[in-house]
Formats: sequence, structure tokens, C-alpha cells
Amino acid sequence: MSLQAVTFDFWETLVRTDNAAMHLARRVAVAEVLAANNFPAELNDIEQAFDEAWSRYSGAWATGEQFTGHHAAELVLDLLGHSPSAEVRRDVIDAYVSAGRDVELELTFNVADSLRAIKAMDLRIGIICDVGLTPSPILRKVLDRHGVLSLFDHWSFSDEVGVYKPDPQIFEHALSGLGGIAPSNAVHIGDLRRTDIAGAIGMGIHSIRYCGANDDPAENGPEADHVLTDHADLPAYIASLL
Repeated sequence: MSLQAVTFDFWETLVRTDNAAMHLARRVAVAEVLAANNFPAELNDIEQAFDEAWSRYSGAWATGEQFTGHHAAELVLDLLGHSPSAEVRRDVIDAYVSAGRDVELELTFNVADSLRAIKAMDLRIGIICDVGLTPSPILRKVLDRHGVLSLFDHWSFSDEVGVYKPDPQIFEHALSGLGGIAPSNAVHIGDLRRTDIAGAIGMGIHSIRYCGANDDPAENGPEADHVLTDHADLPAYIASLL
């Protein structure tokens, strides 16, 4: 192969999830907006509404149907039985989707150094990410806070592209944005077999499964061309493909 570009999944590949902290931040932020506008905001009711929103997202993601943080916030309001003004509705949605901006999310081990090493090889670097309930602007801020956002040449976030992996469209969006790279000249790194690995294989993109943060079970999908347990080993492997 004539390698020209490397793309990365976001969650559990570049950045470690902290679902408990994100959930708490959202719950508190939404409760504060509701209370400030004199809407009943029992925490148990909010918890149940949040659980249902997450369940709806998980089901939609599995079937490839877009369900963003905006959809989730609207559902939470409906489940709580509130019909606020357009201004308050906007404030609740903003509280829900933006709560994660203050959560201290950590990069996966050694990924920052590996990104810099790959950049030094004169390769283009992109992101192909299935966005959950935290929108892409917040995810960019996480990378910027860690000083690595500028290392990426292009981003393909599902809430901007309109599809989830393994849909070929999101991989095509990445390859086009990185300069019209041919699939055979690209590598994709991710932790999930069903989305990252199956999607890359379907496109003819060389696949790497990173299992240092999440070791996806074999029954979830195909195995990658290469399995990586530590990002510190990634630059040497990438160099071997040049």
C-alpha cells in the first residue's frame, strides 16, 4: 500500500469515556434550568427520563438512525410533561448537550505522542466518530484542551455527516475531506468491531482495532487486520506500512 492517511475513532480510541460524570453533569444542568423557570424537577423523574433517552439513542445507533443530544433533550422534556416557552426549551437543550464541556475527559494512554509521531511522517490524520449525546463542538474542545486538535486535518462526526459507522458515507466523507484519498491508501483505527472494523473492511481500508481502553468481544463483528493494545506501538506499525 501507499499509505497517505490515518483516521481515528473518538471514544475509547482517542478519548476515554466517563459516562457517570457526563450523566451527572447533564442531570444537574437540566435540573438547574428547570428549577430556575419554576418547572417541577424531581431528580428521580429526570433520571428515568435520561435513562429512556439513552435507551432510545442506543437503539437508534444500532439500527443506523440518527438520534442526537438535541433529540434526547426534546424527549426528556416530553417525558417530564413540560411544555416550556421556546426560550426555556432552548436553554434546556443547551444545558443537556453542553454539560460535558466541563467534564475532565482523558486521552487514551500514549495517543498524543503517537499522533505527533504520525504527523511527523507527513501523513494526513482524520477522525471518524459516531457522536453520542455530546455534540461534535464539545468533542473538538476536549481535543483542543489536550493540545492535539491541530494535529487533525479533517473531522467526520456523525452529527455533521448524518450517518453512523459502518455506513460507507461517513468513511467516504473522511477520505474526501483528507484530500481524495483512495481507501487502499488509508488506515482506520477504532475499538468497535461492528462499526469501526466492519466499516473499514467494507470500504477496503486497512483496519486496526485498539483494545487498550475497550476490548470488544469477538461475537460483535469481524477482526481487524491488526490489533493494538498500546498506542505507543502505533507509530512503528504505521511506519511498516509506508
